Amino acid sequence: GAEARPSEALRGQAMAAPGAYRCIECHGEATELYRDYQRGVLRISICKSCQKPVDKYVEYDPVIILINAILCKAQAYRHILFNTKINIHGKLCIFCLLCEAYLRWLQLQDSSQNIDPDDLIRYAKEWDFYRMFGIASLEQTSFLVGIFIALWQMRPEMLKTKSDFILLLKALLLSSYGKLLLIPAVIWEHDYTPLCLMLIKVFVLTSNSQAIRVTLNLNRTLPWLAIFIGLVLENAVVCLFQKMGWNV
Repeated sequence: GAEARPSEALRGQAMAAPGAYRCIECHGEATELYRDYQRGVLRISICKSCQKPVDKYVEYDPVIILINAILCKAQAYRHILFNTKINIHGKLCIFCLLCEAYLRWLQLQDSSQNIDPDDLIRYAKEWDFYRMFGIASLEQTSFLVGIFIALWQMRPEMLKTKSDFILLLKALLLSSYGKLLLIPAVIWEHDYTPLCLMLIKVFVLTSNSQAIRVTLNLNRTLPWLAIFIGLVLENAVVCLFQKMGWNV
């Protein structure tokens, strides 16, 4: 009785679905991240492929993990995407779109030369914000569609099932967290604001590239090519809006 309990606890930890986790070093499949020997004793599992710890980040503070993710380390991305149960991609996407819409709305108000107070009614301003949110959403959608089309054409075997598409979509949405920096960049308005906005754009694209690379286990070239196709489609949508006479 008493001797069987530890083994039962270990068996419960070990019997995860095959491939439920990923080694953050080699991308190999793993059934467990660690074993709990009870009384606070944990042992990190060793990857059968590379003989390194499957996920060293299970012992790390979340702040350290975030810093490593900001530095675009592949190991941190694998930990977040495969070995955690983060499910904020939808809310994060909406919040990022709101940030982008707010930025464009402010720029639209600044560019308006009409000082007639009758034209600055609250309803008109509110409609402009909703319009900017819709435009930002369509541009984001076209960017993602361009990436999926490019990857589907280059590596169709990588996106076989619906779960593959969903995982990549989640990775792309989570890796766009850099857009949250748009708000402080606007609030702390400075002569270098355009440069800051450009750097934020580069950071987001770099994060997207790393997310594609980690999720599909690709080299560095294909993710950037897919992002380029996504940008082309996004800019095509922008040009379409401009031809319609909309300020974007």
